[in-house]
Amino acid sequence: MNLILTMILISSSISTVLAIIAFWLPQMNPDMEKLSPYECGFDPLGSARLPFSIRFFLVAILFLLFDLEIALLLPLPWSIHLDPALVLVWAFTIIILLTIGLIYEWLQGGLEWAE
Repeated sequence: MNLILTMILISSSISTVLAIIAFWLPQMNPDMEKLSPYECGFDPLGSARLPFSIRFFLVAILFLLFDLEIALLLPLPWSIHLDPALVLVWAFTIIILLTIGLIYEWLQGGLEWAE
């Protein structure tokens, strides 16, 4: 137990020191060349800070939610030691909750890409 605690302390202290160094090292000598975007050795043609689409962000969040749904439903067939009715209720609960959320987003217009 003492060895595990020692390894955790050593790894967390090394991680903390490296994170602090990585945070402060680039801020020592900022200049325009370091802060400008790099385009294969040429001068940049436009601004690198393009506006970000909120619609795209919303669709990406919805994708993550449905990806999480699949991650929750995948291990259900291997839960044979549980009652099959309980597994079925659990799967239907997850699917119904996410379907209600999808219908809500659809009715609110969150899935419309163009306005």
